[in-house]
Amino acid sequence: MAHKFAELEAKMSPEAIARSDARCREMLAEMPLHELRQARGMSQVELAKLLHIKQPNVAKLEKRTDIYISTLRATIEAMGGTLDIVARFPDGTVKITNFSSIGESETAAS
Repeated sequence: MAHKFAELEAKMSPEAIARSDARCREMLAEMPLHELRQARGMSQVELAKLLHIKQPNVAKLEKRTDIYISTLRATIEAMGGTLDIVARFPDGTVKITNFSSIGESETAAS
């Protein structure tokens, strides 16, 4: 018989709940593009309409291992987010700003 998560969680220790919450945050912090789209509650068809492309192109886009930054930025923005490029080093992180106007210059040129 299936149990509601709230019932199962009520039986968990505070430590187990904290571990579960931490693991959930880890899983949500890193995911492939197709999982991000799904987590945002969007279908490939919906995303394709926002990007003015066809659904099979979204499927191809999600399978790519190499992608233009402008394409990734447009995809993330169509899902309601913003894209930041960050370099991580042992002594800190740096936000790379070279790419902040890529989409803007392409839009202005159209």
